[in-house]
Amino acid sequence: MVMVWISCKVYPSEDKEKVRKAILNLFPDASLDDTDLGFEGEAGADRFCDLVRKQKILDSTRSTMFKGIRGRAIILHLNKQVAAVGKVSFTDPATILGTLQVTIDAGDPETVIDRIAPRTVDGEEVKVC
Repeated sequence: MVMVWISCKVYPSEDKEKVRKAILNLFPDASLDDTDLGFEGEAGADRFCDLVRKQKILDSTRSTMFKGIRGRAIILHLNKQVAAVGKVSFTDPATILGTLQVTIDAGDPETVIDRIAPRTVDGEEVKVC
């Protein structure tokens, strides 16, 4: 199972409970700690993987994940407002109201990327035997 670390700053103009729900929409098994700045915690990636397939964004997810490789980790930034409605949307880390920062301790990043966002041909997932 792929584990992720979630970090999310909550700004004074935001409702903290709505931000918590946004995180749980994408990572329902997250164990979140309430910090002075927002939330931090760990979660599995199963729901995230399901949403990427359901939204048919395998190619953009794959590309974004490759761009986010930092050594053994993959760092992604997700839009909080879009997460509030249960969808995945990648964003720039400098977004005005911040992001959900997701760090995947990958060990072998390419293997993890192949699991979460496999290659596609004509929009269909390529099954490797």
